[in-house]
Amino acid sequence: MPRTSAVECPGCPPIRALTFDGLGLIKVVEARGKEGIPKVIERWGEPDSSRCVLAASIDDQKADPLVAIARKNGLIEVLNPLNGDLRISIAKSGDAGHLPENDNMIGLHLFRRKRLELSSRYFTFLFESKKVKGVEINLWDLDKCSKIWNAKSPPKNSLGIFNPTWFTSATFLHKDDHRKIVAGTNNHQVRLYDISAQRRPIISFDFRESPIKVVTEDLDGYTIYVGTGSGDLASVDMRTGTSSLLICESLAFVCHFVSRL
Repeated sequence: MPRTSAVECPGCPPIRALTFDGLGLIKVVEARGKEGIPKVIERWGEPDSSRCVLAASIDDQKADPLVAIARKNGLIEVLNPLNGDLRISIAKSGDAGHLPENDNMIGLHLFRRKRLELSSRYFTFLFESKKVKGVEINLWDLDKCSKIWNAKSPPKNSLGIFNPTWFTSATFLHKDDHRKIVAGTNNHQVRLYDISAQRRPIISFDFRESPIKVVTEDLDGYTIYVGTGSGDLASVDMRTGTSSLLICESLAFVCHFVSRL
């Protein structure tokens, strides 16, 4: 018989996570102790399906951390991730209708900047218009409440038919750089846009056969992680478009913002 030896496990380090659900609730989950069993310790907000969270982004620096969330009803909120206190609230229809009324938000990014005023609106987000419009991604800056860039629609195919893009997810390639945007589509395509170069993607490739459900950036500034509805997960080097398949099985997953205590 093979020899066996028992090794004492140090347990899970303390972890705190913010999760979001279809009813618009923000749940604080913590795991402590050797067992590391996650528990919901707080719930922020009231259940309301019209306030479902579509996108979120966090600035987890030690001094004055913030989390920005975009809701289904068009409301954009910036909160303190430690206690849930509301810092800024912006309506999609805003003063003079700055933001589009009928567009679905698919990406939100909160940039790390030196804050001079607590009320400063210093984040950028992406809209994806309804596919029947044939409109690509729009990039908005809330500092100026104006659209600063929009992607150009793809050309018609050889039969002269235009197939509008249905975007399902988007992220910025680097956490502190808003020029490069990675987007996933419903027809299993991944695109890289450089708003300083051109309006059409500089890299575009197909990944597996299912709709892209999530794309998220790595800390290195050039790698992304792509997940599909059928459970495929891969890391992709966006400098070359080469990928490494990490998981290929039927599973569902959701990316949350996790910070170690």
